[in-house]
Amino acid sequence: MVSPRLGRAAALTGAAVLLATALVGAGPATAGQRPPVTEAATVVPVQTTGPADRRFNLILLGDGYTAEQLPEFRADVEQHLNVLWSIEPFASYRSYVNVWAVEVPSRESGVDCDPGLDAPRRDTPLGMGFWGGCDADSVQRLLTVDGGAANALADLVPGTTGANRQIVALAHSDTYGGAGGTYATASGGNALSSLITPHEIGHSLGRLQDEYDYYARGVPGGAYEGGEPASAHHTVLSEAAMRDRRAKWWRWLGEESESGGVIGRHEGGLYSTTGVGRPSAHSMMKTLGYAFDQVGREVMVQAIASKVTLVQGHTPNTAPLGADRTVWVETLHPNGGELDVAWRLDGRPLRALRGVRTVDLRRLDLARGTHTLTATVTDPTPFVRDPAVRASSALTRTVTWTVDTSVVTEPGVVVPRFTGHTATDAPVGAWSVVYADTTHPDDRTLAVRWSLDGRPVANPGNDRDLDLSALRLSPGTHTLTARIAGTSGPEDSGPQGELRWTVDATAATAAYGLSEPLRTVRRPGRPVEYVYDGPFTMRLTARDDQEGYVVRQFRVDGDGWYTYYGWPTDADAPFRFTPGGTEIDGLVYGKLGRARVVPWDDATPEYGTHTVEYRTVDAAGNTGAAERFLVTLVPPAAP
Repeated sequence: MVSPRLGRAAALTGAAVLLATALVGAGPATAGQRPPVTEAATVVPVQTTGPADRRFNLILLGDGYTAEQLPEFRADVEQHLNVLWSIEPFASYRSYVNVWAVEVPSRESGVDCDPGLDAPRRDTPLGMGFWGGCDADSVQRLLTVDGGAANALADLVPGTTGANRQIVALAHSDTYGGAGGTYATASGGNALSSLITPHEIGHSLGRLQDEYDYYARGVPGGAYEGGEPASAHHTVLSEAAMRDRRAKWWRWLGEESESGGVIGRHEGGLYSTTGVGRPSAHSMMKTLGYAFDQVGREVMVQAIASKVTLVQGHTPNTAPLGADRTVWVETLHPNGGELDVAWRLDGRPLRALRGVRTVDLRRLDLARGTHTLTATVTDPTPFVRDPAVRASSALTRTVTWTVDTSVVTEPGVVVPRFTGHTATDAPVGAWSVVYADTTHPDDRTLAVRWSLDGRPVANPGNDRDLDLSALRLSPGTHTLTARIAGTSGPEDSGPQGELRWTVDATAATAAYGLSEPLRTVRRPGRPVEYVYDGPFTMRLTARDDQEGYVVRQFRVDGDGWYTYYGWPTDADAPFRFTPGGTEIDGLVYGKLGRARVVPWDDATPEYGTHTVEYRTVDAAGNTGAAERFLVTLVPPAAP
């Protein structure tokens, strides 16, 4: 099965990004002709995980949505985000990201040159347009935006700058298109649009390159003739040479790819068919709908983490501290796992204090004189294998203090209260890490006590984070609470007493609907089997007991999980499988059989029995158990 791929012009990288940047101002001039674009804009916080100046900020803008159509923009935003949160590493690092929607009603519905150059121009705030801003020398799929207007709207979000934010502009359109660069763009209503967004963020944030082996859709690329690419996920080396030289993705070779198949050296990439290789047969940067493979995921982890600081606060270290007090660090809190904190005193590891966020110096029995205390915060994520990436400032930070036993700490009064925590206004998933930070008195260590459905939960080590996946929760809805030990409890509920979350431990369910088969076969101990002698369709639907868009996924014969979107030209149509696939705009969709490396491959279709699995990822991040059925494809009967 060959799946949809975004054309090169719709995902510009490298030198082509400069072209996109130059084009973003294309479109009808607005200065002096109408009120500033910011005048009617409304900033809506969609997800707040911390102060804007300490987070990576994703700012979504809408263009071509009239005031009456703004609910459509909100629905498009929700779908784009929930698809994004279903993809690693965004799922595990969602808590590093603030999300803002800037709503500005458009005078007219739609965007320029949609779908063709002869389509009318629209009066819209961001001047978005296909064909590179209505340029006859461009291509339809290049969707551009007025960069000045986009920045003006993004500047309405306090605390965000070009260094800590990513702008994504959604066009009110069902036409397929997008672009990467300083401003990522995507059509809001196309079936594939929510898959364009993470691909474009891969370009804009991670500086990942396209892995296409063609320049124009349906036309094979030539042979690559350059030197070793700077791209982390392209190489001219063989697998043996990567191992021998310990180069590129040698640490991942032979692993089962997160996007299907095995990580190796797969021929083609950088718009060339031969002479250069990529890690996987199809990943997010080649085929929309699949995940990032481990190589791209590692790059994206570093890119996301580099936009924030692992250490969010700590005991001041500009002057020596007394040995009669506590010392603390406050860290970020990934959804996918806890950060590690290692303490050292005069270079000697304090192993008994591994993981804790506060150290009481009075318990260390320090000898008279001065000492050096350090706390090293590290992200132990298994998504990273390169020691240089692990040691980078994105994933490792150290704080150092001088402790002088002759210094006496002036007494102060610090009220015990919560200062930051996982949002309580929406259910949290049963796999995630929930956190609760507190104030930091100098004279004692505050302890956070957790309980689930009224029963205490053991949480040794770092008591600021609770990994729900370790609790193996039973299906259903649970109530999680956090309380600072010694506070009065529920009557003091809120930031100074008790925090309360709803835990959603029930994944959404999926159901499939197939077109009429030749026959249905049911055998004891085997999944139901459907027999076809030609094309058939599959519709996936989902149900959840909580609110929010549910992502549906499927895979064929154990290949990578693939996000269901309907059909490329119609989001409401079912996905269509055929023996040889269906060609749309130079790409082949829905080929049932071994995934082809190139979309123009017309080899004989493969018949036989295939296993189709399907599952869901709900708004809380719960992934449902995979279910399956069989499809047997037989040659059509002779006339």
